[in-house]
Amino acid sequence: MRIYQNLFQNRRISVITKHGKEHVLRPLLEEAFEGEVCVFDAFDTDLLGTFSGEIERGPDPLTAIREKCRIASRYLNDDIIIASEGSFGPHPFLFFIPADEELLMVYDKKNEIEIVVKELSTETNFNGKTIKSIEELKVFAEHTFFPSHRLIIRDKEKSTDYLKKGIVDYTTLEQTFVECLKINGSVFVETDMRAMFNPSRMKVIESCAHKLIEKMRSTCPVCQFPGFSITEAISGLPCSLCASPTKSTLKYLSVCAKCKFSEEKIYPHD
Repeated sequence: MRIYQNLFQNRRISVITKHGKEHVLRPLLEEAFEGEVCVFDAFDTDLLGTFSGEIERGPDPLTAIREKCRIASRYLNDDIIIASEGSFGPHPFLFFIPADEELLMVYDKKNEIEIVVKELSTETNFNGKTIKSIEELKVFAEHTFFPSHRLIIRDKEKSTDYLKKGIVDYTTLEQTFVECLKINGSVFVETDMRAMFNPSRMKVIESCAHKLIEKMRSTCPVCQFPGFSITEAISGLPCSLCASPTKSTLKYLSVCAKCKFSEEKIYPHD
């Protein structure tokens, strides 16, 4: 039986980003695996879609992140590749509350390994609003943590006819607002969700990175292949009053990607 322990140790890791995500990923990865962490920015990831809408984003984040890894693998030989993808919108359970969902993927072409983790957080400033006055603009800016978090101004929601991104100071913000209102008669202001302009998002990516490292270190109890962790939460926890199955989690299922060994653990008692 082949042993796969320490498969990621002392190897070069390439982070696919043009938005500064290496600032939170590099120190964690270098400490965990003692290898060189580099940035791969030869491929413009914005070609797969932008938050601001100049290029339409793909059908789902998992497809996008997988495509990033596959493209980078054509250039990076035996490097371990790490890519991320974020999406924003209403929380799937806490309705009307905005959420940030971050995916991180490790792709190791040499050893045929793909590991994905997800972090869902309500710690986000994601917001957008039609603004009609400077006073209203200032209230929105303060509410969304401007200027530490940058803003976008456009003529109307989802339009790219007039679009100014990465606004970083109040003078530019007010001047851009006045210009857009004069030219177009309406102004839509929104948060810039690119990672290097959004510290709240960077914190969620950092939390996701801790999950990724934990999963990279987790090995199958049978073959020692890395990435062994929970793949599915199975509902059916009995009601404490009537013992009928509920939608709450009954058990977690973990499956090895290599030998297909599976393990169920009752939650939260086992």
